[in-house]
Amino acid sequence: LKDKDLRDAYIHYYVPVNMYKIHLPLQELTIHPSRIFEKEMVRVLDLGSGPGTAILGIIDFFSSRGKRPYLKFTAVDPISENLLETERLFKLFIEKGNADASLLTIKSTIEKSKSLIEGSFDIITLSNVLSEIAHRYNQKIRRRINLLKTIINRSLTHDGSCIIIEPALRDTSREMLEVRDGLIGEGLNIYSPCLMNEMCPALTNPADWCHEDIPWEPPEIIKEIDRITGLRKDSLKFSYLIIRKDSLSIRDIYDNKSFRGNNSFRVVSEPLISKGKLEFYICGTGGRRLIVRLDKDSSMTNKPFETIRRGDIVSFEHTADEGKRLKLTKDTTVTKIVSRFILTGTTHSIY
Repeated sequence: LKDKDLRDAYIHYYVPVNMYKIHLPLQELTIHPSRIFEKEMVRVLDLGSGPGTAILGIIDFFSSRGKRPYLKFTAVDPISENLLETERLFKLFIEKGNADASLLTIKSTIEKSKSLIEGSFDIITLSNVLSEIAHRYNQKIRRRINLLKTIINRSLTHDGSCIIIEPALRDTSREMLEVRDGLIGEGLNIYSPCLMNEMCPALTNPADWCHEDIPWEPPEIIKEIDRITGLRKDSLKFSYLIIRKDSLSIRDIYDNKSFRGNNSFRVVSEPLISKGKLEFYICGTGGRRLIVRLDKDSSMTNKPFETIRRGDIVSFEHTADEGKRLKLTKDTTVTKIVSRFILTGTTHSIY
């Protein structure tokens, strides 16, 4: 992004599109019963910050909350022009928004930044940057695992969260899942989206990968660019991970209730509708499964099956296990534990 025209085009189109993606992991952290963000100050390290996209998204997220922490940002990027844009957009958002924050910028690659970064952070973000790390090396996955392990061990607080966001492409998403498995092997824990700290079942089939597809109402300038170019940004597609040192998990919001963890799953596909049946792919303890309800088996207790969507966490009681798939019966109880959040933004200050 050294070219000014390209940088301006990126900022006016991709920054508004990408900045709201960070809201989803932040929302999932916010609903944890330990009240993760209820503190006076939240320190954020944004690695490979670009023009500050993730930083702007974090400011926007916290500006809409009643009780807001002071946000202390450190942005790391090897391109001076990116850091200047980060400072400019940060100032705009602070002036027009409703947040108390400070920003320190560091010109460095991620790999060489560790000696320049001081202290520990409550949030470490890598937004659309993981796939660029060591991408020319044969052992790129192992290099990414080692680098992230070093960063997390050195710079993440004991109760902090490392948030990784990647494009919703098969190759980048699968590489992120390989890194996920490697970090679990190094003793780190996945808070979300996964409901278990086991090897990722999506990697078993080379055609599978995990991503989000969340409805979004874009600003008018994005709609106009889409009309001219034929692009579509009516939803936000991306993959993400939240990694922690401690054992906190999104499972904690329901494990201490009446729902049994082994019967709770994350919905990982859109509805698969065909004649006489409705299906979804779900993922949880035991791996990735297909779950089906025949239209003739519809009942009051399983009717919520018709309203679940990708990203929901759902409990299924009294299903029939048919080996390759789970089948709902008239006696199956379907309970939506966590509904996928709808992403909404409050600040389009870059315009």
